[in-house]
Parts: sequence; C-alpha cells; structure tokens
Amino acid sequence: MIISAGRNYIFVHIPKTGGTAMALALETRAMKDDVLIGDTPKAVRRRKRLKDAKTSGRLWKHSTLADIDGLAGTAQISEAFTFTLVRNPWDRMVSYYHWLRAQHFDHPAVTLSRQLSFSEFLHHPQTKASFKATPYAHYMIDATGSERCRAYIRIEHLEQDAAPLWAHLGFRLSLPRANASNRDADYRRYYSDRDAELLADICADDIARFGYSH
Repeated sequence: MIISAGRNYIFVHIPKTGGTAMALALETRAMKDDVLIGDTPKAVRRRKRLKDAKTSGRLWKHSTLADIDGLAGTAQISEAFTFTLVRNPWDRMVSYYHWLRAQHFDHPAVTLSRQLSFSEFLHHPQTKASFKATPYAHYMIDATGSERCRAYIRIEHLEQDAAPLWAHLGFRLSLPRANASNRDADYRRYYSDRDAELLADICADDIARFGYSH
C-alpha cells in the first residue's frame, strides 16, 4: 500500500494481482512524505515512520482502506485517487496456490498448499471461505463502510484501465513483472470443468463485475 498526500493518491495492494510491480514502479517516483507500507526496498527503509501509528486494522502491504483509518482519515481517503489492481480470478487462484507452496512462514494456507493438490486446495473449506469473504471491493471499503475506488485496473487490460491513473499522476509508469510464481503460464490447464465451476461460484461477484471468463 502507498498513501501519497503530495500526489493525492492511495494505492491498495490486493494479493496476487501484480501489486508488487505497481508498488515498485510507484516507488521510483515516491515523494519524501509518501507513506509506503510493505516489503519493497523503499518501504522497508521507511518502516520506522509507522512504529507509533494507531490504526483500525493491521498495517501491512495488503491493508484495506478500513485498516488505515487513523493513519489516513475519511476525508483524505474520499478525496484521494484511490486505486487497485485486479486479476482474472481463475488465474489468480493458480498464482496464489503456487506462491504459497514456495513460502516457509507459519500460516494455515501455506500448510494446505504443501499438503494438497491444486484441486484439493481449491475445494478446501478454508480456501472457499477466504475468497468468498474478500472480493476485490472488500479492500476498497473504508471505515465508514463506503466503497472508495476511482479505478479498478485489470492487469489484463492495463493500458486501457490505467489511463485515469496516468492522467491523475501526470506521467506513465512501466510495470516489469515482479514476484512471479513458478507455474505454467496457461492457468486453464490446472482446472477440470468441476474446478472451474467451483471457482466461478467462489468469485462470482468479481467475475460478474469485471467481465472475466474462464
């Protein structure tokens, strides 16, 4: 996540949507007072600035707008150019699974990914509940319960969807691929018909809202 008072934007980093590439690109043009929350190089160097911050939720790279209440007030959030990246949910789930399998920290999802096949992981109640509870809009709801997003940028249509962001910033950014998982590029090969139908149910809101298909 990045909160830039100087350029009046807030970038919300939804997991496994290409957000690390966006954060790194924004860092190259960061202003001295920008609040960088995450594990990118400049964010790490500025982390001590946040040690006394009092917020409604957890401050980490995947914080929601509701989480940062106290660090950024309702007025600042409502006036800022708030944006995030979104991704085809079928592709995102494959990326998420393979990323988890490469991790070594203690988390139930990491454990599941190492124990189960992709299909078993997808059908596990924990995975289904987690994704159903956090559609993309979940990250863009502030502490008052209002959805605040000036741009949902589909990574598959970056040039088209990012046009309002470039206009707001006054410059364009290049987004080289970052934090890629080790997987086949064609996500479709991971899904049986039954698996694809299940993912369609789990992520029905995002699929309908952003026009995705398997």
